[in-house]
Parts: sequence; structure tokens; C-alpha cells
Amino acid sequence: MTQQKRIVAIFTGNRAEYGLLSPIICAVTAHPDLDYRLLVSGTHLNEDFGATKREIEADGFAVHAEIHINSPGDTLYTTTLSIASCIRNMADALERIRPDILLVYADRFEGLAACVAGTQMGIPTAHIEGGDLTQGGALDDSVRHAMTKLAHLHFTTNEEAAERVRRLGEESWRVFNTGFPMIDLARAGNYASVEELAGRYGIAPDRPVALFTQHPVTTEFEAAADQVKPSLESLSRLAAEGVQLVLTYPNNDAGGGRIIRELEAFRAAHPSVVLERSLGRYNYHGMLNLAGNAGRGVCAGNSSSGLKETPAFGCPCVNIGTRQQGRLRGDNVLDVPYETDAIEAALRRALWDENFRAQCRQGANPYGEGNTGARIADILAGIELGPRLCRKLMTY
Repeated sequence: MTQQKRIVAIFTGNRAEYGLLSPIICAVTAHPDLDYRLLVSGTHLNEDFGATKREIEADGFAVHAEIHINSPGDTLYTTTLSIASCIRNMADALERIRPDILLVYADRFEGLAACVAGTQMGIPTAHIEGGDLTQGGALDDSVRHAMTKLAHLHFTTNEEAAERVRRLGEESWRVFNTGFPMIDLARAGNYASVEELAGRYGIAPDRPVALFTQHPVTTEFEAAADQVKPSLESLSRLAAEGVQLVLTYPNNDAGGGRIIRELEAFRAAHPSVVLERSLGRYNYHGMLNLAGNAGRGVCAGNSSSGLKETPAFGCPCVNIGTRQQGRLRGDNVLDVPYETDAIEAALRRALWDENFRAQCRQGANPYGEGNTGARIADILAGIELGPRLCRKLMTY
């Protein structure tokens, strides 16, 4: 009698998270003992942020459930309402799909809602990227550690994070340091070529490029516009000298709308600027490659991708403000405050200091060497399901 495949429900709520999940979805699909059910939510279903469900389907993945979120505004109050809406709709989808395991990622409010729904329904829940630190006021640490305490399995991206999860009281047999899944994609060369980017966005490969994404700091969302203005002023100065600018929208956290208005005004004043709601994982990683190993550029802003994804491409990163404070970083990162002159100086160093650029290309990647997707799939297929997995014990 043929053994029935385990059903792994995989939740994704935004563009960056999906890019990191995609090698895991591929590995689950390829595993002989696993099958996947993909649950999409958040900005994937929102035209204002690129409706990136289309990207998922273009990659050949089936979408098995849409988890719609009632998001009536741009404040901490409405974020709370969104969490409640996501929990309710996620529960309905899980009741219909009845998976063997639920897989959730990182530290977003949508992921927290999915984790609450799954664990409260008695579904074994695996969490990726627990134990990281971001002490810059984005509420990420609180959400991430809450998800750790809810989840039954933990896939961390580095050994420091794995030890932190264990120190949170999680039993060691639940914790696996599987590395950072994006490195699988980088090693495979699965991203846009220089020629594709030139044709798609009008990027001249022989001129420097600055890729910029700045998200709101959740606990300071009312200051989001003032915090992004120094960044845009510094970019304006470089654009006057021929640096090409590629800007993307922020996420849909409280304060995001304030940043979007500043970005739209900036593009109106600088018609040559490329401004996209979402580049998509394929093009975004292509831009990082162009800025790093394949050309001359820099990734700037305050996205976690600047710290976690750039090392795989030898790409310099200028990390602005406090949002990523405390997160593990490589030798390719320059940290600066919300000050125009400081940001400009760091951008210039990242673009034209040859010693620093060599350091970016040659430095060790603190997030591992890849094969993360296959390692996670093997664990999901082999872990024993049953009361022991779902009965959480504290080790402290």
C-alpha cells in the first residue's frame, strides 16, 4: 500500500517572504513524501502593493487558498484589526485543507495571525527565522519571539539564532539551524540577468545603480515621512551625478502610506527614477547581483533583505536608521542614522571605495552556504507527528 504524502500548508503574506519561501516550496514539491498547499494573503492580494499573487502563479505554484484581510487603514489600531481578520479567515482555510503541518515565516503580523490559527487548531506548526534580533522599534522581535513560543518546530538561519531559541525555553530536538533559504536561489543563479534588467527597466549596466527600499518603523509610524526624506535627498544628489535610482514601495505596516506619498512626489520631481510597487523576487535579486558581483551599485534603506540577502551577491548595503538594530550582519553593511550627509557619504563609499567593494565580495556570509530548502523538506517529512510534537515543554 502506497504511503500517503504529508500535506504541508505554507503561508505567505508579502513579497519578500515569498521570495525566501520559494526554494522551500520547490523542495517540498520535489520530495516524494510531501505535498504542499499554498495559502496567500496580505499584499499578495493587494493591487496597491503589486498584487504579487501573479508572481507566485507565474513561478508555476498553485494557490490553494486566498486569506483576505480587512485592512481599513494605516495605523497600529487598523493593524490590530487586520490580525483579527487574518486569524478568522486563516482558520476557515485550515479547517477546509486540514494539513499535517503548517509552515510560517519570520515576524510579520500576517504570519503571527497564521501561527495563532494553526497552533490553536492543534496543527503542528513550523516557524522559519526564529531567534533573530531586530531591536529597532518595528515590533518584529516581539512578534517573532511570540511565534517561537507558539510553534512546534524551529528552522533558524544561523547558530546564534538557534541558541537564542533554545534559551527561550524550547527543547533542543525542536531546533534546526538550516540556514537562509535565499542562498539556494543565489547559488542556482535563479535571478534576472543584466540584459533582462536593462530591457525591463532601462538600466544601463555601465552606470552605477542604487536600489532603495525604506519601510516604516512601526512604533514610530507617524515619523515615517520625516525619516525617509533624508534618504531621498541623498539619493537626489547622487542622481544629479548620473547614478541610476530604483525605488520600491515599503510594506503595508502602519506608516507605509506616508512613505509612499514621499516616493511618488520624488518620482514626479525626478522622471528618470524607476519606482515599482514590487520588483518581484526574480528581478530584485537580479538587481542585487547587478549592484554587487556583476556591476557597480548599492542596496540602501532599512529592509532586512539589505542585511540578509546582499552578502550572497557581494553587494554593498547602506542600512539607514534603527529598524534593523541588533540583526546579524556581514562585512558588507554600513550603518548610518537618518541624516542626509551621513547617508550620502556611506552611499559614495559603497559605490566607489574599491577596498570596501572588494570586502563585500570576499567576506564570509553569516547566513550559511545554501541547501536550506532540501534540509527543511527532509525534516518535515521525517519528524514524528503526534502528541510529543504538539505538547510544548519549557526547558528553563
